[in-house]
Amino acid sequence: MRVPVITGADAFSVRTAPSGSAAPATATTVAAVRTALPPHRYAQDDLTEPIGDLCLPPEADRAVLRRLHASAGVRTRHLALPIEQYAELGDFGQCNDAWMAAGLELAEEALTGALEEAGLEPADVDLLVCASITGIGAPSLDARLAGRVGLRPDIKRLPVFGLGCVAGAAGLSRVHDYLRGHPHDTAVLLTVELCSLTLQQGDDSPANLVAGALFGDGAAALVARGSGCGTGAANRPGRAGPSVVATCSRLYPDTEQLLGWDIGASGFRVVIDAGVPGIVRDHFGRHLRAFLAEHGLTVDDIETWMCHPGGPKVLSAVTDTLGLPDDALDSARRSLATVGNMSSVSVLHILQNTWQSLRPEPGAWGLLMAMGPGFCSELVLLRW
Repeated sequence: MRVPVITGADAFSVRTAPSGSAAPATATTVAAVRTALPPHRYAQDDLTEPIGDLCLPPEADRAVLRRLHASAGVRTRHLALPIEQYAELGDFGQCNDAWMAAGLELAEEALTGALEEAGLEPADVDLLVCASITGIGAPSLDARLAGRVGLRPDIKRLPVFGLGCVAGAAGLSRVHDYLRGHPHDTAVLLTVELCSLTLQQGDDSPANLVAGALFGDGAAALVARGSGCGTGAANRPGRAGPSVVATCSRLYPDTEQLLGWDIGASGFRVVIDAGVPGIVRDHFGRHLRAFLAEHGLTVDDIETWMCHPGGPKVLSAVTDTLGLPDDALDSARRSLATVGNMSSVSVLHILQNTWQSLRPEPGAWGLLMAMGPGFCSELVLLRW
């Protein structure tokens, strides 16, 4: 049962799962995670001037732009289109058409790859949650994808728009909620973010320039199975993924203006307020510690930290407010450096890399966390 808990005038949270040191019988198992990246890969230095051409007037001083690109913590990024084609996108309709075309290709690659990794077929999927904040469509992307990959006609679908960067963590939380009530089902969380297609041409605002320096494109699919699914290919020794033990959702009142979109004739104009790291420092650590304490844990008990890479300042704020070692969020910094901030895709990319590279020991605790428009945060307590 999900129980809303009011925890003070400054927050509203939703928590799931009972406390305790072991994963509950209703735990969700992550069977596979797969990221798909567009083929157009660029070094950060090779994007600075073309993005300046798109966003700045010819006579503008580009010193600020160059400093932003140099300090973003990004070395390489993947774009949905070759960089020279962005100038040909004349309006929101053309950008959105490009989002649907490229998004379907990446979604199919991520979904089929994750199912193969889990040892499952498309017909095994009972629920598909599809999140994106960089494009829209009706029929939605997941509906158009279903026939391409062979999903069942009776599959349950939930397209989600508006969660933004938090959707990778929040989507996993909602999949977990579903599987607790349907323990014999298999669910897929699919996130598709083509952030480059939202870049506003002719817009030299600080927020647009920051977005042009920070964001990359990609898709990710996570396969999750309920507790009644038994063992399978994904549960062979050395392949077992983490279990979701508990989740926590939190909205921070009076912060709606910090992050999101201003949506107009030209499409999605990014809103990124400089106050975000301050909110993290003021509130995030206290709330995270309270969540862990409800499950008999402290910050020191968490062995793998998987944090959405909102940018260098946000990662520093998380490190500071939690009192973490300097290297605790290195997985997020590596993801940011190699692919940029991919919005909701990023935290799943980090989960995949953690699983494949670090290979946490059985029983190790992990925490997956992200923040997004609202302003909000999502915590997912995992046990390997």
